[in-house]
Amino acid sequence: MSRRIAPLNALRAFEAAARHLSFTRAAEELHVTPAASSDQIKALEDYCGAPLF
Repeated sequence: MSRRIAPLNALRAFEAAARHLSFTRAAEELHVTPAASSDQIKALEDYCGAPLF
């Protein structure tokens, strides 16, 4: 049984949000909207099967 790797953009969004402690600042750094950043982190949470924050 193989498992897909997490999307790289989702990992980038998570790392930036964790470092800045803010979805808004992470989004600014990544040049995306806060909603897009939040959606990426939600996708990563779904992939992991657990809340990340």
